[in-house]
Amino acid sequence: MDILSYSGAPCSHVVNLRLELIVKSSDLHQSKLTFRKHKFRCTKLNSRCGSFRLYNIDQSLLKQHSHQGHFRSSSTLGGFRNVDLKVSSGSYDGYVIDGKEDARDISKPGESETKVVIPGMPDESNGESSAAVSSCFWEWKPKFNVHYEKSGCENVTSPPVLFLPGFGVGSFHYEKQLKDLGRDFRVWAIDFLGQGMSLPSENPTPGSSERDTLERKDSAWGFGDETEPWASELVYSIDLWQDQVRYFIEEVIGEPVYIVGNSLGGYVALYFAASNPHLVKGVTLLNATPFWGFLPNPITSPRLAKIFPWSGTFPLPSRVRKLIEFVWQKISDPRSIAEILRQVYADHTTKVDKVFSRILETTQHPAAAASFASIMFAPRGQLSFGDALSRCKMNNVPICLMYGKEDPWVTPVWGLQVKRQVPEAPYYEISPAGHCPHDEVPEVVNYLLRGWIKNLETQGSIALPLLDDGESIDYSIARELEFVRDGSRKSLSVRFFGSKFSLWNSISSYIKSQFGNTDLKS
Repeated sequence: MDILSYSGAPCSHVVNLRLELIVKSSDLHQSKLTFRKHKFRCTKLNSRCGSFRLYNIDQSLLKQHSHQGHFRSSSTLGGFRNVDLKVSSGSYDGYVIDGKEDARDISKPGESETKVVIPGMPDESNGESSAAVSSCFWEWKPKFNVHYEKSGCENVTSPPVLFLPGFGVGSFHYEKQLKDLGRDFRVWAIDFLGQGMSLPSENPTPGSSERDTLERKDSAWGFGDETEPWASELVYSIDLWQDQVRYFIEEVIGEPVYIVGNSLGGYVALYFAASNPHLVKGVTLLNATPFWGFLPNPITSPRLAKIFPWSGTFPLPSRVRKLIEFVWQKISDPRSIAEILRQVYADHTTKVDKVFSRILETTQHPAAAASFASIMFAPRGQLSFGDALSRCKMNNVPICLMYGKEDPWVTPVWGLQVKRQVPEAPYYEISPAGHCPHDEVPEVVNYLLRGWIKNLETQGSIALPLLDDGESIDYSIARELEFVRDGSRKSLSVRFFGSKFSLWNSISSYIKSQFGNTDLKS
């Protein structure tokens, strides 16, 4: 099967295919679809998900089925009205064209990879409008100015979605979600204090020794000997960030939210949801880091914490300053930033120039180095990642997992461990995609997020993304997702793991599919 052209709005698509079939019914004018190399099977589709699929069948299998009388003639298409096609590839043990019969009845889930055509990003060159994005500041406390971006404020009846960034980036890393999802939802993305554009606007330690002043070539903040009153208890820790999120939701958004976090933002999202379940409608983890902080927490481990004399407060101890200056010089080098981006993006054709420039701009802020020191030496949170996950499960907080398979840092094993602890949570493994799937493959992440939120908002009446209405997958299924980007078709694989998925079940299922009974089912 060839897709010759594709166009569509978020939930409406037109795909031209190279195959023919005579279609007659009382409702439809006669039309022709041309068979070339591939055969296909049609099944139902929840059209609200905006998908189009077609199942590829071996020609000999089709011929055998036709001779046995299992092939349904075109007259059965009378029941096919208002049904979208689904595009798939692989071998199946049945063939059906009937709007009333579902593919689940004739094939086992997970046996092959289905092709699903999904919307691309808004293409303004084709007249598609993206959501307008506004940049704002919110004063949480005196001198604590939080930068955030928002879109979709006109969608007053739609649920709110809050995005939390990873370490070293900010709200700019969610530009593709703000512009796209802001067409359907009310969307916010914030910069954590000490990062992005939420760095302090004043020097927290203006006092500086003469020796330090002479040795320092620039006017870096935070390396002085005296701390301003507003920064006397300032530590850029995970506890500070989850407090920041709580007050932001209460004072700016004003209602419970769907919260989405990547990397560090994923940990903060889970930590926040565990501590404030009443403010959370659901949590989506995008390659969430399962740990943060090296030093013991003074509340949960007071004796152990006393062993470490400094825990990220200002001013920085003199013995730490030289170390931080040396490390900061290395990691803020443009070549180091470029290398990190090369590591975390699996597809090196992804355009990261804007992300690179924004990260570099942040490193040039006078408070950046000292803020980095505070973050690195801040104590761990009061809740571990596992504890936060357990609390969310206990409080019935909905969780969705979306992980890039090629992440060199948070490798797939970490995501599967989360899945094992919350087996009922939908898990989508995206490949190829690295540590930042929302920026690398925003078409896929936005499609999955839309579908998951709609599934929750409708109490399950709209199926989870990649599943059909009423479909329940115990183990796993694979889907090939195809979309248009910059005028070209791109595709990747997404595997959905069900509630009973395990590594052993996956191996067992593969063996059965390769060496099990190969007889065709009627």
